[in-house]
Amino acid sequence: MLSIAERHKYILDSLNKHGFVRITDVANELGVTKVTIRKDVKILESKGLLYKVHGSARPADPHVADLDVHVKDTINRDVKRSIARRAVEMLSDSDSIIVASGSTIFAFAEEIKARAWHHLNIVTPFLRLGVLLNESENVNVVQLGGPVHKKSLSVLGEEAAKGLADCICSKAFFGVDGIDLEHGITTSTIEEAKLTRRMMQAASQTIVLADSSKFGQRGFGRICPLEEVDVIITDDRISKQMVAIIEEAGVDLIIVK
Repeated sequence: MLSIAERHKYILDSLNKHGFVRITDVANELGVTKVTIRKDVKILESKGLLYKVHGSARPADPHVADLDVHVKDTINRDVKRSIARRAVEMLSDSDSIIVASGSTIFAFAEEIKARAWHHLNIVTPFLRLGVLLNESENVNVVQLGGPVHKKSLSVLGEEAAKGLADCICSKAFFGVDGIDLEHGITTSTIEEAKLTRRMMQAASQTIVLADSSKFGQRGFGRICPLEEVDVIITDDRISKQMVAIIEEAGVDLIIVK
């Protein structure tokens, strides 16, 4: 039987390795009751060593703030560029797509601009993307309208959603603020979550672009359960445990280096 100190070390080591742990899994692995592990987690949380959520624990508070898009641009830039390059490979030469907003999405737009297209239709609420790709030959940009969210430089609300009513697109690409086992795919505002759901309804395939730091995080607005997206493109720092969860949900996972 492991001592309390040994159990605590096991929990913290597992958190460091996987990014989160489930209480049921730890109890089974250590041969103790779930009640025992819940007590251990509570003690570790009181010391500020982890953050307890329903049935699991995280190394830190998973709830994320609504950051300015220019701040997001400076975070994990090389990783986002690699994800963007892989996402462009999913496009056909004459595609019609919906593209949301965010720093990884802007990197995706820059990769689109760097290539030649026969005829590419893009519907977007993202003002920065619209301006950037309007300069590209054979790229037709449909800019959605509505109130501008200053931090994301993207339009939101019912007016933007109405603009999607007549669109029939093959793919929708969007970034997220969190991918969580319990709460699924999330973003920082309810308005953005609602608009993203409308984008998903207007497309045949939904593709999430998210660097590995987004796993285990939670935004304020819930977009959808994990299993409702078709593809997630991320980087190779994603934990093996999270890979197994995503694949179990039936989502195609593309990992870039």
